[in-house]
Amino acid sequence: METKTNGSMDTKSSVENGQLPDPSHWAVADVVNYFKATGFEEQANAFQDQEIDGKSLLLMTRNDVLTGLSIKLGPALKIYEYHVKPLQTQHLKSNAS
Repeated sequence: METKTNGSMDTKSSVENGQLPDPSHWAVADVVNYFKATGFEEQANAFQDQEIDGKSLLLMTRNDVLTGLSIKLGPALKIYEYHVKPLQTQHLKSNAS
C-alpha cells in the first residue's frame, strides 16, 4: 500500500488486487476511502462522523457497527461480516506470526 502526499494510504489499490490491507495505521480518511471503494459510499460518511481511524476500526465489535454508526441494518451487517471482521482477523494473524 502506497502512502500518498497527504499522508493517507492508498487503500483503493489493495481492495482491487484482492488482498486485505492492514488498517492499523490508517487515518479516518483512509477508513472512509476504503468503504467508499468497496461500495459503501453512503455508509462511509458514518465512519467520518464518528472519527473511526484504522486502530478504532480494528477494535470495533459487531454491536458497535450495528448500533453505534447509525446506519441501516442491512449495510451494517455486510460491513461488519465482509469487511470489519476479516480485516480484524487478518490483522491478528499478521501480528501473531
